[in-house]
Amino acid sequence: MRLIGKQEIEDIAVGAALLGTGGGGDPYIGKLMAQQAVEEFGPIKLISVDEVPDDALIVPSAMMGAPTVMVEKIPSGNEALGAFEALQNYLGKEIYATMPIEAGGVNSLLPFALAAKLGLPVIDADGMGRAFPELQMVTFYLDGVSATPMVLSDEKGNSSILNTVNSVWAEKIARVATVEMGGSTMLSIYPMDGKTVKQSSIHNTLLLEENIGKAIREAKQNKLNPITEVLNLTNGHTLFKGKVSDIDRKTETGFARGKATIEGMEDNQGETLSLYFQNEHLLAKSGDKVLCMTPDLIAVLDTDTGLPITTEGLRYGARCVVIGLPADAKWRTEKGIETAGPRYFGYDLDYTPLEELLEGEK
Repeated sequence: MRLIGKQEIEDIAVGAALLGTGGGGDPYIGKLMAQQAVEEFGPIKLISVDEVPDDALIVPSAMMGAPTVMVEKIPSGNEALGAFEALQNYLGKEIYATMPIEAGGVNSLLPFALAAKLGLPVIDADGMGRAFPELQMVTFYLDGVSATPMVLSDEKGNSSILNTVNSVWAEKIARVATVEMGGSTMLSIYPMDGKTVKQSSIHNTLLLEENIGKAIREAKQNKLNPITEVLNLTNGHTLFKGKVSDIDRKTETGFARGKATIEGMEDNQGETLSLYFQNEHLLAKSGDKVLCMTPDLIAVLDTDTGLPITTEGLRYGARCVVIGLPADAKWRTEKGIETAGPRYFGYDLDYTPLEELLEGEK
């Protein structure tokens, strides 16, 4: 166990935006919510999965909806509290701790704000090791854990308890409800015991996010290249360097969908990268050549600062470096690829690991 304060939150927010592959909600808003909670309630306990009792009730907390909506519809924090308390009352058992459901912007930081208000610890683990757009796209689902009972809550005070036959149906019903509730909601979801968390989650995600943020911050202080430091830390690879020349983005059916076009610079002069996203970056192609595909991670970093750029933050003229990171081994299984591979999202491609795509370029 260790205590998380404002500087740790600052670093985690940067790392969360990078691992969030463009999605997971606005990291700036999540950072402000978590830091305000620290100011009000003091440092927050962060515990490892090994410190969680096997029979303890654990409930991840998260935001659902299109990241573009949160730019204008900022949560108050009471939505998450309402969802959490409603699920605890429904289950009739005290919740021991919360945790992120994914590594991404607000969704890595929301649990800290909630935990501070309730005096609970946050577990250093998540269910993706990155961000994905749909509720069943978690390692818990891969292991047969149910997303429900779950609670959705909005800023107006509405809440809804769902019990569904499987997690795919939870996604379908919750997505429709989220659209009707203004495009974003707060969730308490995937209630499970500590033993299941140990078996099914991806461990030490928050520590990795903190280390990423710290590496970028210290690289700038020491006049080092922050992107190089990130690649060394994450086993990542540079995919493309260029400038955003076009961005086609729209919010529909509860997602931010679109395509960014990046004109090559330096080593990629004369080339064009197409970057496809649905909340998160899913496919990077240069002409007919695939550079990286889901479930492997694609992140866009600002050339000068090394800071991640989210899908809603992509702007015409932005100079950037696109990087690829290998996904956790859980996503490279048959069920993982079926759940979050390229064909699920409608791309006529068989999943090829990032390392093999890079090897093919040599």
